[in-house]
Amino acid sequence: VQLQASGGGLVQPGGSLRLSCAASGSIFSFNGMGWYRQAPGKQHELVAFSPSGGFTNYADSVKGRFTISTDPAKNTANLQMNSLKPEDTAVYYCKVTAGLAAYWGQGTLVTVSS
Repeated sequence: VQLQASGGGLVQPGGSLRLSCAASGSIFSFNGMGWYRQAPGKQHELVAFSPSGGFTNYADSVKGRFTISTDPAKNTANLQMNSLKPEDTAVYYCKVTAGLAAYWGQGTLVTVSS
């Protein structure tokens, strides 16, 4: 299973970006897809995760600003990020869980700066 993430870049505070993730390969017992991030000097943290047949979980820091959309049939997940803040600067990683396995994308850098 390979995950390809895209859409990162440089954006000014208050701006928007859309991240995309596509998973390829055979995925058995698909559980869900989502996004995590790691800012410089900080721990890896959840941004948003959408479990199959369940409720999406968002980090408190992004609620109301970020929206995740997934298509389990296509194994894709998008993250619409609005009202971006400098503290959103991080490498964003896409994740797929299937059975007991977890698959990660290579990460895409989001920089929020004026």
